[in-house]
Order: sequence, then structure tokens, then C-alpha cells
Amino acid sequence: MTSDIKLTAEDFSNGVKGRWCAGCGDFGVHSSLKKAMAELGIPPSKTILISGIGCSSRMAYHLNGYCFHTIHGRPIAIASGCKIANPEMNVWTVCGDGDSLAIGGNHFIHALRRNVNINIVLLNNRIYGLTKGQYSPTSERGFISKSSPYGTVEDPFRPSELIIGASGEFFARCVATDGPGSVKCLTAASRHKGTAVVEMLTNCVTFNNGSFDRIYSKEGRDENALYLEDGKPMLFGKNKEYGIVQHGFDLKVVKVGEGGYTLNDILLHDSHCTDRTLHTKLSSLEGPDFPIVLGVIRDVSIPTYEEEIEKQIEEISAKKSYHNFEELMKTQHTWTIK
Repeated sequence: MTSDIKLTAEDFSNGVKGRWCAGCGDFGVHSSLKKAMAELGIPPSKTILISGIGCSSRMAYHLNGYCFHTIHGRPIAIASGCKIANPEMNVWTVCGDGDSLAIGGNHFIHALRRNVNINIVLLNNRIYGLTKGQYSPTSERGFISKSSPYGTVEDPFRPSELIIGASGEFFARCVATDGPGSVKCLTAASRHKGTAVVEMLTNCVTFNNGSFDRIYSKEGRDENALYLEDGKPMLFGKNKEYGIVQHGFDLKVVKVGEGGYTLNDILLHDSHCTDRTLHTKLSSLEGPDFPIVLGVIRDVSIPTYEEEIEKQIEEISAKKSYHNFEELMKTQHTWTIK
């Protein structure tokens, strides 16, 4: 959704000071979210933000709009209902990796499958922070926490694989400390018709500090992040000297100008490609041998759930002989009691 109304980030500030730990990535998310909403030009009176439970979900306290702090794992279900009942509203959900991928996992995948036109901002810090440091569905194998004192013996979810595998048609990834990159992903998500997920990588300074060190600073992103842009080659590195090429069924990092590889060999990004294979592979790349992929990875348009619901209602209503409750009551067998 978008509009021509001129707004500023302050229009989406309710004056309540953020209550996160000093240095928490959620401060950056809060700032980027307000800027994105202003850029979209949709006023607070047309904006709904639903959050669940967790540090990320405190976002509902700090934004101007119709904000609702709900229960653990259920914000996506409530946001879906809000959108279906109020299709003219711009509906956002802010949730954490535990909130959305553990207790709320069922609602998460089925919103993607149905393609409800909502924006899901998934704050991934690989930890349960509000409950003081238990491992989450995205914590890495071997991670030591209060609930895994000897290290986890589980492999984590890769959110991107889950999203694309559940028929998600929009997926973007950004870093909380990268304001411009975050705003770009958030505005693209809102302009997409259908369920849009933006994974925001955030640092929990208290319980999982340094989880995304490779790309959390600008210098780190210059070296280790691959920013995708439609129609442009997949280049990264401080001087854009490295690129991604197809190597059989796999992807491979090469240095342009060496080993016979030229710029023409580097893959071009197409977020609108309906095939999921390359988008899944790109979103799953991780170090130390590969860059972390940022930006809009997948953006494919298909009919939305609420559009199909409205269409079905109109088609069936046109065939019915009744249009209200009184007429309905008179369509079947009736009798009069004297």
C-alpha cells in the first residue's frame, strides 16, 4: 500500500520512550519502521500494528496508530482478521523469532500459504530475550544458554527456507543497524500485495551479543554482505570484486577477472521469478565462505486471500435470491401459528 500524503517519521511517534536495553537492535528497527511508514504516505489513522510477546513486541507501545499488544504467538492470526475485516487498512505485525517460529509457527506458515495482505516484521536475534536468555528456534547448534547449559543439540530454523517453503511470495532481509537498507525493505514489503515478511537481524546485547558481527557494522557489510537489486549482477566485497555464479546445482563465489570469470558470468537478480529454487539458495547462504544476502530476495504477485474472499462473496450473492436475514428466513418452508 502507498499514498501521496506527505508525512514524517515523527507523525508515527507517540512520544513514549523506547524501553529496551541500551544498544538493543530494536531501537534501530523502531526508527526504520517510522521512516518507512512516513515514506509510504499512509497516515496513522489507516495503520494497524499488532505485536505478540517478547522484546520485539514492545514496538506496539512506541508507535502512533492502531497498535495492539496481543498474546504470545498469536499476532499474525489477529492481524489476519484485522486485514480481512478492514481491507483498506495497512496492517503490520512485529514479532520475534521465538514468537513467530515456535509457539506461533502454525499461524505463521498458514498466513503465508493463504497470502493474507499483511506485513510481518520478524526480528531475529537468535534468543529469547524477555524471559532472560533461553535458546530459540533460530539459535545455532551448540549455543550455550540458560536452557541449554551444555549447548543445543538441534539445528536451527532458517527463516527464509521456512517462508519460501510455505509458499511465501515476498521475503526480504535487512540488518537493524542499516537504516537505509531497512527502510527500503520495509517499504517494498508494504507495496507488495500479499503476505510480506521482512527478516530484520538484530543484536541482543544482553544475552546473545555479537550474533551477527560479520554484517552488523557498515565495514562488516562492505566486506560480507551481498545487497540484491533486480536486474543487477550479484557482486559483493569492498570493491565489488567478488560475485556469485552457478556451479552445477550449487552457487559459487568467484573473483571477477580471475580463473576466467568475467562480469558476464555473474548471476543477475530477479526477485519476480516464480521458481523458488534460486531464491531459496540465495537466502540460505552464510559464512565464512559465502556472503549474507540482504535486500528483497523474493517478490512475486499472486491473488490475495481477502481478494478471493470478496470475489467469492460477490459471486455467491449474485446467485442468491435473498440479500438480508429477513429475506433468508422467507426462502425456506414457513408456517403461521394462529
